[in-house]
Amino acid sequence: CEANPSSREQIMILGAGHNRIGQGIQFDYCCVHAALALRDDGYETIMVNCNPETVSTDYDTSDRLYFEPLTLEDVLEIVELEQPKGVIVQYGGQTPLKLARALEANGVPVIGTSPDSIDLAEDRERFQQLVEKLGLKQPPNRIARNDQEALLLAREIGYPLVVRPSYVLGGRAMEIVYGESDLARYVRDAVKVSNDSPVLLDRFLDNAVEVDVDIIADKDGNVLIGGVMEHIEEAGVHSGDSSCSLPPYSLSAQTQAELRRQVVELAKALNVVGLMNTQFAIQAGDNGEDIVYLLEVNPRASRTVPFVSKATGMALAKIAARCMAGKTLAEQGATKEIVPDYYSVKEAIFPFAKFQGVDPILGPEMRSTGEVMGVGRSFSAAFARAQEAGGIKAPPLGKAFVSVRDPDKQRVLPVAQALLERGYTLVATRGTGAWLQQHGMDCEIVNKVVEGRPHIVDSIKNGEIVYIVNTTEGRAAINDSFSIRREALQHRVTYSTTIAGAKALVQSLEFRGTGPVWSLQELHKELNA
Repeated sequence: CEANPSSREQIMILGAGHNRIGQGIQFDYCCVHAALALRDDGYETIMVNCNPETVSTDYDTSDRLYFEPLTLEDVLEIVELEQPKGVIVQYGGQTPLKLARALEANGVPVIGTSPDSIDLAEDRERFQQLVEKLGLKQPPNRIARNDQEALLLAREIGYPLVVRPSYVLGGRAMEIVYGESDLARYVRDAVKVSNDSPVLLDRFLDNAVEVDVDIIADKDGNVLIGGVMEHIEEAGVHSGDSSCSLPPYSLSAQTQAELRRQVVELAKALNVVGLMNTQFAIQAGDNGEDIVYLLEVNPRASRTVPFVSKATGMALAKIAARCMAGKTLAEQGATKEIVPDYYSVKEAIFPFAKFQGVDPILGPEMRSTGEVMGVGRSFSAAFARAQEAGGIKAPPLGKAFVSVRDPDKQRVLPVAQALLERGYTLVATRGTGAWLQQHGMDCEIVNKVVEGRPHIVDSIKNGEIVYIVNTTEGRAAINDSFSIRREALQHRVTYSTTIAGAKALVQSLEFRGTGPVWSLQELHKELNA
């Protein structure tokens, strides 16, 4: 080590390590903001990270930088040398979080949420007990420790199911299965199921709206809601891949109040100090009322923190870092949630164009490698800005191709009607086309690829199609329609693989290329006025 131990109080921040899908520079943003806030408060900051491509490893971000692997052995060596007052594990995603228990066992002062509370949120069985105690709802779920058990439990829960290995970030190896043959293939080919690596089975909530809520809690149990974000794509698309809106654009005030109540209860029950992210799914009940299901709780910084901070002007990572160091929310003047009177939309960026042969359909496994943000006075205006920022072009007038799975046929009607009203011509496969014609819409019928030429892929290659709405379910249907999505990508045809995404895109068309431009500083000044 080039530096001698310091006499000043030190706080160590563990970074996220190398960038990969599911764990990118959103976490580095949090680490940098924590270092800046703690330095302003008079602490000497120590950054431990091993990624040269980050701001946290710049020489002037922290007082001391250790360019070391994020392993238990390396971190313990640094702690022994520096003797910090505390170590922050919440800001580097799953990598440092996995070290929390072992660090505590070795006498390292982990500050913020305790390693036991982190484990309580991560351990499926312990967490289920807490959820039941609080009287909250979860989708029916089980844990399988061998192949046979997985098939038996699946029958008990019912299909469709979301299946995944435990303790993963970014939804790796996660899949939606629609029947027993799909599940048998998954446990045979995708993962090795054992006592040490069980598979988690959750009932998949079809046509549900997913919501993310970020909060900060201090040592006295006070909770500040950072932001409530409504996903645009339905539950089942990974939260890192879904566009989202802050504030929510379609949730009732009553449902939002219930989400806030549940989040505060969870934060207090888990004794959170610092950041916590909670994911919910909201499904319409038989009487039309919203039923709130708790999907998961992450007692750490989430990838939405930079977006929420920019949308609201509230530096969540800085406030939470000071809470972990012992300050209360009241001492920082951060006691009131900021709900902007404008909309901010986050849009994910995908690398599909660079990878030949990859299917661009979205699902529970995260695939995006970046994100952009759009701001507007209405949701549709903000969505239009986000689409433009992400390089997603507005489809010019022409033929719009529609092919959807049976459960989406009722929901695609308003989208198809809106396309007709805007001057598009509808083209559809036989099943979808017959449905649209039954409901009084003119529609040209085109062959699927398996039905012989000329088929829909020929139409895309010939430049006849300007926009595609394509939803599928089940492995066979997804494979059958792969060539449609792939050719759309190759020929730069705008496409939507969810009904909600299609609806938002069509509604936003009138706002493309229009309206004034605001700086974030102007908007934040407005909020503080």
